[in-house]
Amino acid sequence: MSTRAFITGASGLGLTMQEREFLRAGRPWGFILFKRNIDNPLQVARLVQEFREAIEDGDAPVLIDQEGGRVQRLGPPHWPVYPAGATFGALYDRDQAAGLEAARLGAQLIAADLADLGITVDCLPLADVPVPGADAVIGDRAYGTDPLKVATIARAVTEGLEQGGVLPVLKHIPGHGRATADTHHRLPIVDTLKDELEAVDFAAFRPLSDLPMAMTAHVVFSAIDATQPATTSATIIEQVIRGSIGFQGLLMSDDVSMNALTGSIAQRTRAIVAAGCDMVLHCNGQLDEMRQVASEAPELSGVALDRARRALAARRPPQPFDREAARAKLDALTAASA
Repeated sequence: MSTRAFITGASGLGLTMQEREFLRAGRPWGFILFKRNIDNPLQVARLVQEFREAIEDGDAPVLIDQEGGRVQRLGPPHWPVYPAGATFGALYDRDQAAGLEAARLGAQLIAADLADLGITVDCLPLADVPVPGADAVIGDRAYGTDPLKVATIARAVTEGLEQGGVLPVLKHIPGHGRATADTHHRLPIVDTLKDELEAVDFAAFRPLSDLPMAMTAHVVFSAIDATQPATTSATIIEQVIRGSIGFQGLLMSDDVSMNALTGSIAQRTRAIVAAGCDMVLHCNGQLDEMRQVASEAPELSGVALDRARRALAARRPPQPFDREAARAKLDALTAASA
């Protein structure tokens, strides 16, 4: 059955009758979970299954933001706390091999938690390179301030997710590290010269251009496009994301409902698609907005469909590993870096 080019959420711990009807009619490509959707493992697994039953696709992707640190939708008492990205960066500075091992183990353990629930996609790793004076929305989520180091740790995180049978989503392409505002609230404008962006911000993403999926940044880079954020800028998507960085996988927007974007949800959806994003992401679970996205998101076809199929085909069965031993090793490594 055909699907439409959007990813949607839900309002609570289970699907309402209206949400089931919307999903059946709207045919989203994927589903994303937030803390409002999470209580206990049995409930989460049931919600994931409800989504797939509603759209009649047992393999439909289910996404979550499970980074560790401040951004962790699954948490105590049912799931462990995982380190923030900066922890791996600090360990890497002391012992590169140990830092990469910890990053890989952390991601593999996260993937195992997700796989238990039927969640198949994690919005991780980050390749954002923060700079002094930037908004704290990235902060300790980042792996460091050197683009090569960031890309190297992000690769280790990617490997851990893949070993755990979970697909990665690279974010926030082409870079959120210089943003001076939280895009949940307003639109950041970065006035850095293009050469500096190429050498630092974009450079962290280039070694990761082979990843199957990436999420855009709601950030204006005035040296390239003075009016539109990357998410709705055909210039940035074509020249930077697809061009300079060389990313050819499935490109999804960051949340279309964030206040960094302007216009109605329908207008934003049209702008995202027109700019060249393959997929529109909607996160807040408000049904009226979800309907607007569904009404404007096109049928998934052509190059976007090919990218979506390639992305899902990249997922591999999880590799067996000793979770208790891996957790003990991760704890030992990160304790040494504290």
